[in-house]
Amino acid sequence: MNKKVFSTLFLAVFSVTLGVGLVVPLLPVYAYELGASGLYIGFIFGAFSLSRTVFLPYFGHLSDLKGRKPFITTGLLAYFLVSIAYILSRNVNFFITIRFFQGIGSAMILPVAQAYVGEITPKHKEGFVMGLFNVSLYGGLSIGPLVGGMLNDTLGIQFSFLGMGAVSLVGFLLCLIFLPPRAHERVRTAAKPPLRYTILIRNKYVCALFLFRLAYTSCIGLVWAFLPLYAHDRFKLSSSAIGVLVMLGVLTSGLLQTPMGFLADRFNKRALIAIGGLVTAGAVFSLAYVQGFWGLFLGNFGFGIGGGIAVPAVMAMTVIIGRHTDSMGSVMALLTMGHSLGMLIGPILAGIMADAFQLGLVFIGGTVVMVIGVAVSLLLTSGFQAWSEK
Repeated sequence: MNKKVFSTLFLAVFSVTLGVGLVVPLLPVYAYELGASGLYIGFIFGAFSLSRTVFLPYFGHLSDLKGRKPFITTGLLAYFLVSIAYILSRNVNFFITIRFFQGIGSAMILPVAQAYVGEITPKHKEGFVMGLFNVSLYGGLSIGPLVGGMLNDTLGIQFSFLGMGAVSLVGFLLCLIFLPPRAHERVRTAAKPPLRYTILIRNKYVCALFLFRLAYTSCIGLVWAFLPLYAHDRFKLSSSAIGVLVMLGVLTSGLLQTPMGFLADRFNKRALIAIGGLVTAGAVFSLAYVQGFWGLFLGNFGFGIGGGIAVPAVMAMTVIIGRHTDSMGSVMALLTMGHSLGMLIGPILAGIMADAFQLGLVFIGGTVVMVIGVAVSLLLTSGFQAWSEK
């Protein structure tokens, strides 16, 4: 494995996700103070996922053909420019527009970086390497909310936006300087062209992982969009306390990525996905009935454990499929589409439920979605082990 490439991508993804974590948990309360309803808060989160979903297939397939570096560096630079736009924003509609363009930049970064790592991952170490790489993602997202909450409480949300811009610029410079030219990337020497999406979507294992990611990230979307408002409105928690809660789930999941990735290389990946999914469902269900900070604390802790168990196994299976099909970027893009659709559908449906009924019911809806995702993924992944060894 090329350690220089891995380290550069690790630090770049950590920096950009740290920047995202600085501001995303603060957006629901900030938008609410600007006059946004529950549905508009859903649109703020959904606009990001909508644009990312639309552009993911294009950038994923093109990175299989043209190389990874141009897309990663362009996406990181776009995040820096978006941060400047956040500072200038003063109304909800402009926020939705900014989030839309941020989604385009995101479509160039994480799935393409994951595809790059998948290309350099040794066989039979897919879970460990991808789990280790995911530490960059979860580490940035766990530290960001805590720091962002502290910045907001002491200096104001504009400084959180500035922080996002600074760390995105650092990631851009790291990739620009230390990633090799695209002509030297392994993807440029692939023996076969990548498969078309019309073929990939007929692979039942791709469909299974797509649907699980869709269900899991629907839960992430509704938790990220409405837990801050739930904690602020019902329990009167500060931004710092809300930052701790959001950080807890992500940090817990991040700490489990490497050890659970190690287990995923040695044990049944399907079982790990099912266990993690059911733990996630139970944790989301508990959020509807908790009382106070410590109840939310335990619910988010369980949410992090569920993701920490399931995600490394999902990523290991994704790398194996990408390798078998010679379409690593396209497969990663499809799985990230499931992620984006979940982040789009979850907050919007939860916003409708929150406006029509009550805020606590959004977590019941997330529980049902997660249980269905586990059942469907188990059904469709039967026979994966034999297929992967061909």
